[in-house]
Amino acid sequence: MNLSSMLATRNESGRPVRVGIIGAGKFGSMMLAQAKCIEGYHVVGVADLNVAKARESLKRVGWDEVQYSAKTLADAYKSGATCVTDDVAALVAFEGIDCIIEATGHPLAGTRHALMAIEASKNIVMVNVEADVMCGPILAKKAREQGVVYSMAYGDQPAFICELVDWVRSCGFELISAGKGMNYEPRYRYSTPDTVWSFFGWSDEEVAAGDFNPKMYNSFTDGTKAAIEMAAVANGTGLDCPDDGLAFYPAGLQDLAQVFKPASDGGRMPKTGLVEIAASQEPDGREVLNNIRYGMFVTFKAPDEYTRACFKQYGLLTDKSGWYGSMWRPFHLIGLETSVSVLSAVLRGEPTGSSKEFRGDAVATAKCDLKAGDMLDGEGGFAVWANAIPASKSRALDALPIGLAHNVRLKNAIAKDQVVRFSDVELVNDADIVALREEQNGMLVDGSR
Repeated sequence: MNLSSMLATRNESGRPVRVGIIGAGKFGSMMLAQAKCIEGYHVVGVADLNVAKARESLKRVGWDEVQYSAKTLADAYKSGATCVTDDVAALVAFEGIDCIIEATGHPLAGTRHALMAIEASKNIVMVNVEADVMCGPILAKKAREQGVVYSMAYGDQPAFICELVDWVRSCGFELISAGKGMNYEPRYRYSTPDTVWSFFGWSDEEVAAGDFNPKMYNSFTDGTKAAIEMAAVANGTGLDCPDDGLAFYPAGLQDLAQVFKPASDGGRMPKTGLVEIAASQEPDGREVLNNIRYGMFVTFKAPDEYTRACFKQYGLLTDKSGWYGSMWRPFHLIGLETSVSVLSAVLRGEPTGSSKEFRGDAVATAKCDLKAGDMLDGEGGFAVWANAIPASKSRALDALPIGLAHNVRLKNAIAKDQVVRFSDVELVNDADIVALREEQNGMLVDGSR
């Protein structure tokens, strides 16, 4: 709780925290909006394949053009300005940068960028949860071996869930479950980029007036993003994914402790120690009272009668028995809060959540009957959705992670809701990622038992 004072002390000594950002999309723009407000926090460079669009992002979030006018990274370092470039390798290799933020959202590129940063002895904040869920455990291991920090991004839900889990354990309560809220109904599962806007209730005119990516929004709608994030949380906390994937139980904050406790004790969870989703919609479309659509939660159990009584005395929301309680954070502001991860990594040498073992996986699953020769279009597309399952089950099924389901051709027909296997697809130019996944299998923990 002293990052700002630590930053001020460091800045007074003439050593601002120097940052490089890869990706100037929505998340990157939000980070840049706040970066200009933090004294001693210097964005040396922003790398994006579309330099013009990156410059537009800086302008849109209130940067003066002179602030991002540095011609080179060296000029930016000396002047305190920012260099906008399309050269990721140069940004990562630049000696003066303390921390790289990977915010492209592209799982393959993000994994490669993270490896580059680690090999260059740079701390890395992995906004790119798509890459993290695919290769995070092995990337974090390589970072530790290199003596740098590999961190989830504060502001995004997985990091906050890890923080809540740590709170439960630090207090000595028994951790029961953890997860996040989400707008979800069962019919959303088969949403496509063509149908997604109807689920948001937006008109064609509203969509046309905005800068919206239909695949990204569809990933949030069809449950893929939930699977990606919850599998990443499993890898970072030691919790497990349900054997058959996320159930999306509807629950408002007043019912979290009642719903997300074991079925053997009157709840809906098959066992303790699982990640799950609190849906904000009932299956018939009715909105859940006091839903936590934008929030994160944990449920936990009192160890004895004295603590149970304290739960009641201090107004904790509990289940009917009073033994199970819940804690939640009602919102997350994604990129507006990511500087906390950067400062924690650079000033404390600590991640704000990080994959420790390979427990959960987000695997590609057919949205419809697919034929041999069909192309998979990845996260949020027309062909597949992601299911969060134990990594041991994924390994046994030879399941294809959703991060490798982009622009690949099927060799075999796949029935609707069937998991796509490595042997079902033709992978081209992905040998390095496949090899990294094979190495990661050595960190596999069987969470299905």
